[in-house]
Amino acid sequence: MASRHQVWLLRHGETAWSKSGQHTGRTDIPLTDAGRQQAETLKGHLAGRRFALVLSSPLSRALDTCRLAGYGDQAVVTDDLLEWDYGAYEGRRTADIQQERPGWLLWKDGVPDGETAKQVGARARRVIAQAVAADGDVALFSHGHMLRVLGACWLELGPEDGQMFALGTAATCVLGHEHDYRVIQVWNQDSHLAMEQSS
Repeated sequence: MASRHQVWLLRHGETAWSKSGQHTGRTDIPLTDAGRQQAETLKGHLAGRRFALVLSSPLSRALDTCRLAGYGDQAVVTDDLLEWDYGAYEGRRTADIQQERPGWLLWKDGVPDGETAKQVGARARRVIAQAVAADGDVALFSHGHMLRVLGACWLELGPEDGQMFALGTAATCVLGHEHDYRVIQVWNQDSHLAMEQSS
């Protein structure tokens, strides 16, 4: 019988490159001040929720988000939660790439000198296996495209199907089960950010 606990996906807060729309793979771009504030709102949103396992990407934007959310002492760092390696397209915006390659999309066309969707999917499935084996709810602090691939793989879709799941900075998602099926219980929840802006 498959485990029935929840897997929480937590995307890092805003960075200068996420704000400008630049592909940020392995470059270790820090959180902006706004991104740090976003990460701090996660602490209130999670309200001390207990996790049996907390995994984080080693990149500072994810690990700092984890720490600001109150789970730094529990975090286990794993390279499997690194963002997609964008290779030659690191730091570039989709619109700029499309001037050279009209109609280019990461999900279907990939990147030169970087990872394929299949390779990112293999990492996502390893993380899922760890999460399923845990003794309770799990929190994963990571990056936009990686978490979108992970959501698709949770549903046993192809990694390229992550293109269908938009995910904003500091947003939360919850993966779980209904009957014998894996489901997405919450996706791209950012109400905690709206409450912070209105206060």
